[in-house]
Amino acid sequence: MSGARPASYLSCASLAHELDVSETTVYEMVLRGTLPQPIKLSSGCVRWCWVDVQRALGSLAGAGAQGSTNDPFLKGVRDVTSAS
Repeated sequence: MSGARPASYLSCASLAHELDVSETTVYEMVLRGTLPQPIKLSSGCVRWCWVDVQRALGSLAGAGAQGSTNDPFLKGVRDVTSAS
């Protein structure tokens, strides 16, 4: 994506690019509740609101710092990094 900021509503491919993850990881993050559900614009066309994604990731950073998140993936990451 070019420009200073991503589009207001991103496709899965664009969101994956912005987050530097695979499209599969985007959907896994949605299933875990890390990312918000996409907005269905039409049959086969879903988009994520960038503001909602930023809000979700921002709250995740706060929860991770306090250790209060229930996400098993993030708990595992915390456990591994604290054991080092």
